[in-house]
Amino acid sequence: MTDLTITTLADRPELIERVYDIENTWPAFIDGDTVANALLHRVAADFPEFCVMATDQDGTPVARGLSIPFRFGVPQREELPDGGWDRVLTWAYNDKKAGLQVNTASALEIMIAPDRLGSGLSYRMLTAMREAVVKQGMETLVAPVRPNEKHLAPLSPMHEYIKLTRPDALPQDAWLRVHVRAGATIEKVAPASMVVAGSLAQWRTWTGLPFDKDGDVVVPGALVPVNCSVTHDRAVYVEPNVWVRHNLT
Repeated sequence: MTDLTITTLADRPELIERVYDIENTWPAFIDGDTVANALLHRVAADFPEFCVMATDQDGTPVARGLSIPFRFGVPQREELPDGGWDRVLTWAYNDKKAGLQVNTASALEIMIAPDRLGSGLSYRMLTAMREAVVKQGMETLVAPVRPNEKHLAPLSPMHEYIKLTRPDALPQDAWLRVHVRAGATIEKVAPASMVVAGSLAQWRTWTGLPFDKDGDVVVPGALVPVNCSVTHDRAVYVEPNVWVRHNLT
């Protein structure tokens, strides 16, 4: 992959407006996460020094990596939050608004173009993100990881899933394995990392499923079942993620 150039968006600000040129491979229902809808589209412009982009020889974006700085280890933030992705994103923007000194970074996503999957680019993007964080004088990068194979075992509790390993003792899950190989430690489960609540009509549009019975619904791409209430015309998905920590010193 010598044909690729990976830089921060601070170094190449002209790429900020092209961050979402890369095809989004998140499940459609993730668009219903209100925190993501409110804040994620602002991250590249607001924190360009913490975000990285890979382009090919023609200058076409083929991968993006978004991360954010936040204040950690202070009262009420002594532990990585159970609220995971949603909570750390709101922490970062609250800190920015208040002008507080930040000391830790959190990855939000690494998105690889579909035709580049399986090429090892995820490792390079994670390395570039780690280097960007170090360049900003920080010693820790955390991430509320969305294990990319957990959707194949939606009924398995996340705390059991993360214990699954290969014979070489690395995580069975490929995305967790990328982080561990890069030096990360698995810290804890974030049981309510993303929350998507919507009407049954919304869920039918997102998934193509009937959502016509009360109870849990297994949805393709979801890491755990979605809870459906026909009586109240709503379904709620509470996604668990996994906190990992990269010590960069």
